[in-house]
Amino acid sequence: MEKAEKAEKAEKAVNEGEHQVCDEGDRVWSGSWVAERLGVELVGDDPLTGLLGLALRRNPKRAHLLVSNVLGKHVPQSPSVVYGYGVELGRRVRELLGAEEAGRAVVLGYAETATGLGHSVADGLGLAPYLHSTRRPVAGVATAGGFEEAHSHATSHLLLPEDPALLGGDGPLVLVDDEFSTGNTVLNTLRDLHARYPRRRYVVVALVDMRSAADAGRLADFAEEIGARVDLVTAARGTVRLPEGVLEKGQELVARYESRSASESASESAVEGAAPSGPVAQFPAPPNNGVAPLGARGTARTTPTGPHPDGNGTAPHVTRIDLHWPAGLPDGGRHGFTPAHRELLEEALPAMARRLAHALPEEARRVHILGFEELMYAPLRLARELERVTDIEVRYSTTTRSPVLAVDDPGYAIRTRLAFPAHDDPADGPGERYAYNVAGAGFDAVVAVVDSAGDTPALHAPDGLLARLAAHTPRVLLAVIPSYAPERPSMLPEPLRGPAFSSYAPEEVGWLLQDLSDVTLEAPTEEREEAIQSGGAHYAESLPVEYQPSEQYQELFHAALEDSAARIAQAAGVVTETVLAERSPRPVLVSLARAGTPVGILMRRWAQHRHGLDLPHYAVSIVRGRGIDANALRWLARHHDPRDVVFVDGWTGKGAITRELAKALEEFEKSDGITGFDPEIAVLADPGSCVRTYGTREDFLIPSACLNSTVSGLISRTVLRADLVGPDDFHGAKFYRELAGTDVSVAFLDAVSARFPEVADAAVAQAKEMLAADRSPTWEGWAAVERISEEYAIHDVNLVKPGVGETTRVMLRRVPWKVLARAGAGSDLDHVRLLAEQRGVPVEEVDGLPYTCVGLIHPKYTRGATGADGKAVSL
Repeated sequence: MEKAEKAEKAEKAVNEGEHQVCDEGDRVWSGSWVAERLGVELVGDDPLTGLLGLALRRNPKRAHLLVSNVLGKHVPQSPSVVYGYGVELGRRVRELLGAEEAGRAVVLGYAETATGLGHSVADGLGLAPYLHSTRRPVAGVATAGGFEEAHSHATSHLLLPEDPALLGGDGPLVLVDDEFSTGNTVLNTLRDLHARYPRRRYVVVALVDMRSAADAGRLADFAEEIGARVDLVTAARGTVRLPEGVLEKGQELVARYESRSASESASESAVEGAAPSGPVAQFPAPPNNGVAPLGARGTARTTPTGPHPDGNGTAPHVTRIDLHWPAGLPDGGRHGFTPAHRELLEEALPAMARRLAHALPEEARRVHILGFEELMYAPLRLARELERVTDIEVRYSTTTRSPVLAVDDPGYAIRTRLAFPAHDDPADGPGERYAYNVAGAGFDAVVAVVDSAGDTPALHAPDGLLARLAAHTPRVLLAVIPSYAPERPSMLPEPLRGPAFSSYAPEEVGWLLQDLSDVTLEAPTEEREEAIQSGGAHYAESLPVEYQPSEQYQELFHAALEDSAARIAQAAGVVTETVLAERSPRPVLVSLARAGTPVGILMRRWAQHRHGLDLPHYAVSIVRGRGIDANALRWLARHHDPRDVVFVDGWTGKGAITRELAKALEEFEKSDGITGFDPEIAVLADPGSCVRTYGTREDFLIPSACLNSTVSGLISRTVLRADLVGPDDFHGAKFYRELAGTDVSVAFLDAVSARFPEVADAAVAQAKEMLAADRSPTWEGWAAVERISEEYAIHDVNLVKPGVGETTRVMLRRVPWKVLARAGAGSDLDHVRLLAEQRGVPVEEVDGLPYTCVGLIHPKYTRGATGADGKAVSL
């Protein structure tokens, strides 16, 4: 029979729902093994057992897995069959909607199993744009929605369209999944999306509908509740009857067979279930459509891509194929796939299939195209085009996250399993990935198709996917499709740097702030205090008048620096070594301006001194009650991996900023869909026991706390005021150029850095001890603050500032009431005592104080409460 006649007959069979998935001679249903052992029954439409087999999950939420024979995920199948089922479902949706509504429809597919199916449905529907959910966050791309798939191995879905308007129209939304078991995922999606983008009509599409009558009723009830029409289109319907205790029985069965598999020889352990003697499933030969073969194969140069030991200990070669993927063409629907993209793909497919065919071994007659998790559609279309224009028997499936038991039995759907490490640096961390029914299937060649995010050393490692494949096929080929990244021009400026902004060298820190130096923001301390406590203003809306230290105070600063430089150097070393060992080998330091900035620079200098690392360092604004600068986070996410970001502060008091940061990052993830930022702060000193990453937990004098801008690069506190900072702006700050004559910012850093060599060994040893110890926060500082707030009838923890650094801030910026000093505190408090004397503030010695000192802000301050000398205040 000619190729064209075969293709026409195959397409007609799929369109009419008559396609036989397995040969007539294959009499064993691939669900019988599970059905016999667990009593699971599959009942429904006649085609159901041809479409589905059964396997056992390694999942505590559900024992069985419905394994589709036509989806192209777990079971290798003819790509024409896989694509044909999706296209036919799309055509049925178009008939249901009519031409006008079909022209306004948007298709949404579910990750990971239905990304290719959804795309195929969109093709059958016509000119509908397509988007699929994803489990891969993309830095800088805001989320347009999300939902949970409760029974899945990986439950969270994100929607990341490049064009936010994609989901905002009023046309029908077509949701595509491979199967409906309970309908919960669809309901979760509809609830989320209808709340954001309400529509009048939805169409739910699946290969099989396996819901119970009760579950089906819930969808109808929800449609009535939201006042929308919800239609359902499927290839087959039925249900799974589960006996009582099936979950426990399934788990016991999985445990028994996995234990048996673990006892097999090392050479067989990479594949669970011995390789079957023939193909995993006997599928009909692909249709032949009359297009001439592309000619001789085997002309591509075989390029070694790394060591891939096979069973004989030799290193197989992998042929890397350059498909010449069109520039600007998305690899799939993760960020949206438009009709224009579809047209570009159709034009490019023949040439890409030709390059693929030329790279195959000349003797290859049975070839497998293996896609990659969510990357299902592009490999499917390549496989179908290869099948269409050659006489090769082509099969298609993809790798997956889902752990499934493999059993070598004709009545079981998953005959073999290849396990290998994840190779796309997934956001949820490392883990195993799987390719099912590929090993032992008799393929002459396997073409692995991945996106560039998955073309990592882990893919080419001795235990990686390519090596696993090489042990089971004579030839492995690799085609890499560029991962599509939406181009969103950033409206945010580049960081400010010295000497134009701050007295620090430009490489020491980049300030993610806007320069408000020309704006008058200062107000008298008493005026600011009254406004803040009365609720008339937020502390970040103005600045205190910069404290000008007396000659005596400056002498105290320099004496303190001389005494504590080595102590600070060691603490800086300890916290940096801890970060490098535990958080990231190449961290991006992000200081919380401004107290964190000198510490961030010291950490950067330590990493350079001890390890030769040139770490990026930025300063950002965080405001109590208002959160961290979200635009600064967006800038960081566009330029760095959020997982490498380490937030840095000078010290902890009661831990308010620690809590503020955690809350702000949680809200940012919800609003922007950008994940990976770790709320754990690294600090020089943690007297409040609020964090795990610190240099010391002692409460001692850090000289940078003694002064304001003149020890912080001449930069003010950060400012957040609506008339100055718009929604697309960084928070603001001032550069006090006029104070350059008294600036000691660089002198402070140099004095501490000079002590690095003498403390290096001690710092490294201390860091090792700390890494092995329990450093869990006890929050004892917060408890002490709450106790002091009640004992002194203040009843507001925000007015209690614990620790030497925070007490100094009270004396320099607020209206102090009292200073509580730990009995016997020595020179660490000399500067505090001097400031207290200058401002007429009493210092009370207290036994059992967990901090060296605590500063109390006047709890009922008005300017009428100021003492006769203008300094002291009383209740």
